Amino acid sequence: MRSCAILGLAVFLFLAGATRSWGQTQDSYEYNSEFIWGINKNSSGGLIGGFVFKKSRKLDERLFETFGLEIMNVKHSQETRQPARASGNYFIFGKSNYLYSFRLQYGRDYILFDKAPQQGVEIKAVAAIGPSIGIVAPYYIERMVDRSFFNTVHEQYNPNNPEHRFDNILGTGNLFEGLGESTIQMGVNLKLGLAFELGAVKSSVTGFELGFLLDSYFNTIVLMPTAENKAVFPTVYFTLFYGSRK
Repeated sequence: MRSCAILGLAVFLFLAGATRSWGQTQDSYEYNSEFIWGINKNSSGGLIGGFVFKKSRKLDERLFETFGLEIMNVKHSQETRQPARASGNYFIFGKSNYLYSFRLQYGRDYILFDKAPQQGVEIKAVAAIGPSIGIVAPYYIERMVDRSFFNTVHEQYNPNNPEHRFDNILGTGNLFEGLGESTIQMGVNLKLGLAFELGAVKSSVTGFELGFLLDSYFNTIVLMPTAENKAVFPTVYFTLFYGSRK
């Protein structure tokens, strides 16, 4: 509920700012190329799911060719941050691996509704497909040794290790700890959505995109060993974006 409220406030402020910009003078909305970047929220990520980058060029009056990159942190649906009993630090009990998804995308944007001069919204249908490169990195915890706060070790969580019981864990490991032990999983992704472009400045664009994305890997990704794991991650997403056009 808290994350939805924060997202709702961000959308409200974003749209309010974009609406104020409609009053600016603009002679034409014709453009041949566009580059945007955005912050993504999706059903398989946290408060911030990741970041999006996209370059597009015009093929005809309504059709654009697109090249994209998405960098996402993919989470298991059962992940829950909990405070450690011994320290109060938060960690995800049962989590053994992170999944960082790098999605390369090639697609098409089709203009459904043009923006009227000095006002309105341009609406595009968005479709893209491409390879996914999954970086599976170990999730490290800090645990006590011999029940001592002064003697601790950092290890990848293992449900079969009796020392990794809940009341013996103090929190997560250090930032990026274990990243050098990552493995790579290959897959494919498919995205379908609608983009709403706002604002009245010819050289820039602001807006949001919402839709559905399917991220599928060739092997099962084990994020939480004691839960059901999968190779396919269907998500709905919302992206706030900003960019330039010429």
